[in-house]
Amino acid sequence: MITTMSIRTKSIAAVVLGLLAISNIQAADITGTWKAEFDTQIGLQKYTFTLKQDGDKVTGRARSDIAGEVREVELKDVKLDADTITFVEILDFQGTELRIDYKGQIAGDQIKLTRKVGDFATEELVARRVKADDKEAAAEKTGAASLFPAAPKGFDARRDNVERGKVETIQYDSKTVGVKRKMVIYTPPGYSQDKKYPVLYLLHGIGDNETGWVQKGSADVILDNLYADKKAVPMIVVMPNGRASAEPPPANPFEGNPFQAYAAFEEDLLKDVIPYVESHYSVRADRDHRALAGLSMGGGQSLNFGLKNLATFAWVGGFSSAPNTMRAESLITDPAGAAKQLRLLWLSCGDRDGLMNISKSFRDALDAMKVPHIWHVDSGGHTWPVWKNDLYLFSQMLFRDK
Repeated sequence: MITTMSIRTKSIAAVVLGLLAISNIQAADITGTWKAEFDTQIGLQKYTFTLKQDGDKVTGRARSDIAGEVREVELKDVKLDADTITFVEILDFQGTELRIDYKGQIAGDQIKLTRKVGDFATEELVARRVKADDKEAAAEKTGAASLFPAAPKGFDARRDNVERGKVETIQYDSKTVGVKRKMVIYTPPGYSQDKKYPVLYLLHGIGDNETGWVQKGSADVILDNLYADKKAVPMIVVMPNGRASAEPPPANPFEGNPFQAYAAFEEDLLKDVIPYVESHYSVRADRDHRALAGLSMGGGQSLNFGLKNLATFAWVGGFSSAPNTMRAESLITDPAGAAKQLRLLWLSCGDRDGLMNISKSFRDALDAMKVPHIWHVDSGGHTWPVWKNDLYLFSQMLFRDK
């Protein structure tokens, strides 16, 4: 015989078990880096999604690579409901914002996504979580939004049977400094006065000079190899002396106030170096065809000078930027305008570099201002292997039409 009490007890037990079951339905763990490759109407696309979960809130970024053209954006409206995730990517398509909606089912280390591109196309893809190795773990710790593969072995080694560019040292009259100064100029293989070339102004670090990027950084060799592999747009590379002083450099490069001489180089660059190059070489003399990048002290100079002079430079890169780097908020007073003017803003640093906090803080400020940029964390310290890899990656992105 079943009593009223036993029925009531069983009913209460069922309710309790039901509540426990509901309470055990939790949102999937989504934090991490997820990679996907898929074919589309415009070719193979490679995506890296970086997602971060903090309680109920999820944020993320996406990096796309289409035929070597790289773009990075912040994901919008990221929502996680149990094992379902939705988010939006906004694509700037010929000056018009195109909305791309994603909806995915999470199963362990993969997400099956449906990608709806406006009213044009619907695509299916699978994003797989990248297993954390030493490099990726360090990148997540330092806030890396994207990871690039390391340059292939031998990328900085001189090859046989490869057409080479020309490296020459020239002197120019610096009205800014009041003396004749030197710079090293690389012209690409097949350089001709019948063709106009874009220019990369490439700056060295403290204690070095105009020879550093060739003698230590193998810049000419790296570029020769990239051109042989048809991976970069042919460009002239100008390597000036970033210490703008008529006085000889001290034995200790940190003696006195070294930042002053490096800050003074801005005027020399704009009023003496660039005019000399554009009057003596066959160049395309407009902002869309000028890039400025450098390492350490030169990285700080590049960010300081480039972002303050967006009418002159459309492409800017800071590699392991030094303490001379100004705050991003003081360099960019019109974030929306800067976002429209910049063709590429690159920030990078080694994961074991003692100056990581400078690049990371700059990157965080750019995020807050919503200024598009690429943030790359390399494996290494404040050393040439890191900067060589930066040049290898950065130079391939320069002066692309799109």
